[in-house]
Amino acid sequence: MTAIAISPRAGSRYVATRWARLIAWLAPMRVELVGGGNLDPGETYVVVSNHLSQFDILALYGWLDLDLKWVIKKELRKLPGIGIGCEKVGHIFVDRQNPEAARRSVNEALDRLGNGVGILFFAEGTRSLDGRLLPFKKGAFRIAIDQQLPVLPVTVIGTEHILPAKSLRLFPGRARVVIHPPIAPDDPPFSELRELMDETRRRIASALPESYRASG
Repeated sequence: MTAIAISPRAGSRYVATRWARLIAWLAPMRVELVGGGNLDPGETYVVVSNHLSQFDILALYGWLDLDLKWVIKKELRKLPGIGIGCEKVGHIFVDRQNPEAARRSVNEALDRLGNGVGILFFAEGTRSLDGRLLPFKKGAFRIAIDQQLPVLPVTVIGTEHILPAKSLRLFPGRARVVIHPPIAPDDPPFSELRELMDETRRRIASALPESYRASG
């Protein structure tokens, strides 16, 4: 609990990491981290990941060395306990029906949060039911270009076998989190949104099984 006494931000990160690792241990889910050297803990990133299972969140919060902030649909703010808790630790509520307002909300949050933060996007916008990579939405990449922040592509593999889609049953298993080299939006040709999005997708797909690399 020392971390909480030192700093609310450090405290919330400490609690999130320990919570994620505890739930993973109980599942049990064993996590292998690959490419940790590609991440600078003092840098701020737009973190873009594929989405296979609710256990992706545990793998990312527990094993990425960043203060992760999740972009959450505004409807969840009304849930008792969850809404206020997420707001207190700095997660970002957005109106998915209003892309411009959502973009402003994230930009304003980034101005407040400072360094060493990862704004987490599941760029497919939903969980893949069969593991195959779905088309990406543009929001994360607009934010990266607006704020001139590097995109950190991350691939999560194996969580879909631990908590399968449309199932409440947990299965013991192993997951892998692959951190790819970051992509700077001021590095041509990635200053263009489409090129930035396509390169991010290519890197994420490169660590997936061949059968999951659907075109998008």
